[in-house]
Amino acid sequence: MTTSLQDGQSAVGRAAARDPPLAAQVCGAAQGRGDARDPAPAPWPPVRAFVPPADAPRGAAADRRKKKDLDVLEMPSIPNPFPELCCSPFTSVLSAGLFPKTNSRKKQVIKVYSEDETSRALEVPSDITARDVCQLLILKNHYIDDHSWTLFEHLPHIGLERTIEDHELVIEVLSNWGMEEENKLYFRKNYAKYEFFKNPMYFFPEHMVSFATETNGEISPTQILQMFLSSSTYPEIHGFLHAKEQGKKSWKKIYFLLRRSGLYFSTKGTSKEPRHLQFFSEFGNSDIYMSLAGKKKHGAPTNYGFCFKPHKAGGPRDLKMLCAEEEQSRTCWVTAIRLLKYGMQLYQNYMHPYQGRSGCSSQSISPMRSISENSLVAMDFSGQKSRVIENPTEALSVAVEEGLAWRKKGCLRLGTHGSPTASSQSSTTNMAIHRSQPWFHHKISRDEAQRLIIQQGLVDGVFLVRDSQSNPKTFVLSMSHGQKIKHFQIIPVEDEGEMFHTLDDGHTRFTDLIQLVEFYQLNKGVLPCKLKHYCARITL
Repeated sequence: MTTSLQDGQSAVGRAAARDPPLAAQVCGAAQGRGDARDPAPAPWPPVRAFVPPADAPRGAAADRRKKKDLDVLEMPSIPNPFPELCCSPFTSVLSAGLFPKTNSRKKQVIKVYSEDETSRALEVPSDITARDVCQLLILKNHYIDDHSWTLFEHLPHIGLERTIEDHELVIEVLSNWGMEEENKLYFRKNYAKYEFFKNPMYFFPEHMVSFATETNGEISPTQILQMFLSSSTYPEIHGFLHAKEQGKKSWKKIYFLLRRSGLYFSTKGTSKEPRHLQFFSEFGNSDIYMSLAGKKKHGAPTNYGFCFKPHKAGGPRDLKMLCAEEEQSRTCWVTAIRLLKYGMQLYQNYMHPYQGRSGCSSQSISPMRSISENSLVAMDFSGQKSRVIENPTEALSVAVEEGLAWRKKGCLRLGTHGSPTASSQSSTTNMAIHRSQPWFHHKISRDEAQRLIIQQGLVDGVFLVRDSQSNPKTFVLSMSHGQKIKHFQIIPVEDEGEMFHTLDDGHTRFTDLIQLVEFYQLNKGVLPCKLKHYCARITL
């Protein structure tokens, strides 16, 4: 029996040696029938000994084997549905072909927070920019993209925050964080991010700007902005700042001078002579941050602080803290430093907001409904034929009329059901309808309102409406104008049993706060400017 088994195995081996293509086909067919759940090749089936009967000649057995081999050769080839699972039986099971190909753009998971501390985790490539992250969040949350959405770097342990520029790589920003630091990325609006390109007169006061060379005549703020973007000429920003002495808690008021090569301070009054100027900080290896709690954390003399933080800072001792006397001065310093550091890159970010570096830009992701409000067209269907309303003033007035008509119908549906208290219910509805609006903030303090407006940019027309702390029955309109925050009290007025809201002692009355806000979005009235951008706390 042992001899017959060995003879049978040797016969099969001789057949495979005579017909190598046949052996290859049998191997391929066996692997093609393999289970997709088992990446390893199927083992060879056990070889059975072929023992011819005693009365049969050996030639007949060889003929039968040859006929069987020909039948296998004539079988049509079956396509393998799992080619990636197949490999040669003579190679190692853990061959490189079984592993997925490594992608050069490695992905990481980042966590982004909103103002109400809700967060969202995103898996992003290593070369994603801040603008691409904002675009992803805009598309996922179906927000309107008005180019003001911004990614912020928040450092709570030292009370600092900065705007991450649209072209910066987010993973590089995260690589500068310490392992034990509880830093966060915030996603919110910043209307002042590129406002200096639109209204440079608000950002560069005349008493803070000088020029290295003599100029003929007066220079407009637009020309000053062009000088910042030019590599040949540059303006100088100068003025007094409070500087925190290195390694000490005390602050000292010093005269500073900002040039393209860096920030300098004078050791002798307001002298600009080279022998009196000492180098303070450069821009290449550091970032400019705004101080959130300078008085509390660093003992600053005012709340208008900012600082230079090196990319690889070892701790608070490496920070170079500065403090301005007012918000306009701080805004001028920070804006000039951003322009000197990034130059034309900022202008390209402003003019071409969708030129991202990674595959998450808008060129590869189809925008849903969040490109711009300008993509919508106002239509008039009142006549026999519809028409496009091209006049923007007429389009706004039509939108307001539609909104007012809709609210009146809604109030009638809510208040008229044959009830004797219909008028009181309608009045109550009008008084509480504003609570669902994004610009209304319930029970926040004056300081909190100012903080929200500063966070979203001191641009003319940024506003919110809140409850009054001094009088619970009234409301307050807080808005920004001229780099300052102003507050206007909304007073309730009663006339013939109905309640109205007014800002001008009853000369202009509104049945609810929505009508009031929409009116002052179209008309300046008693306000210093029209209401343009509302402060809202979003949820991711």
